[in-house]
Amino acid sequence: MNQQARLNALSAFLKNQRAKLQPETVGLPQGTRRRTPGLRREEVAQLAGVSSTWYTWLEQGRDIKVSASVLDCVASALHLTADERKYLFSLALESGSAASPMQQEHPQISPALQKIVDELHYCPTIISDRRFQIVGWNEAAAHVFLDFTQIPPEERNLISLLFTRKELRRLAVNWEHFIMGFLSIFRAYYGQYVDDEWYEQFLREMENTDPEFLTLWKQSQVSSAPEVLIEFRHAKAGKMLFDLTSLQVQGGSDLRCSIYTPCAGSPTETKLKRLMQRTAEA
Repeated sequence: MNQQARLNALSAFLKNQRAKLQPETVGLPQGTRRRTPGLRREEVAQLAGVSSTWYTWLEQGRDIKVSASVLDCVASALHLTADERKYLFSLALESGSAASPMQQEHPQISPALQKIVDELHYCPTIISDRRFQIVGWNEAAAHVFLDFTQIPPEERNLISLLFTRKELRRLAVNWEHFIMGFLSIFRAYYGQYVDDEWYEQFLREMENTDPEFLTLWKQSQVSSAPEVLIEFRHAKAGKMLFDLTSLQVQGGSDLRCSIYTPCAGSPTETKLKRLMQRTAEA
């Protein structure tokens, strides 16, 4: 990400976070004549203990000097989560990973990791890298989502597939809720690797591919590991309920393991077993 793109991202993030806060939730009077939702810039400055001019410049994306201590005050004023705070610091202090270019365009997962994934027989599991390129999956994932072997490796980007493949858009009952979880993780990576220009290029490509992407991207949160309940309407298995757990794989490749666990008390696992058995017998 070049410097201007980084500052633009910082500006958009601060504006979005400010718009989410209401005066009464931070101990300020409601007042009148609020033309836009959320707090005013001067109110954030007051809460952070900084000058209104300095905060305005920060939110406008001007190239100004910023200290960690002052940023911490801004983060507290905006009630940022731990992941959001990390994102703010990465953008404002250019503290992203110095090793931003990926060592491998198509990282390989180890046989040991693949065995772990395969052992999750009835938990659809996908392994992706920090650019959301899919580098591994198990048989259950191929049955619930797609047969990823039919997609060229360079096109196996999970974010892109969720927007472009009709079968995936139809799969989730609340598709927007489903995609927002992945976008929140993607935004966390975006802030962590501020020097990797691949992210800016990918965002431009997605904006051109699907106009809805930009709207959802602007609304996305920042979370390194959201845990959400997902309801699918599978074309062959019907209603399926999964708990999505996202885990970071330790090691130098920065891989992520997304595990869809059938909800306890639901018939999801039984349905998945039948689906996989019918396919095997076909």
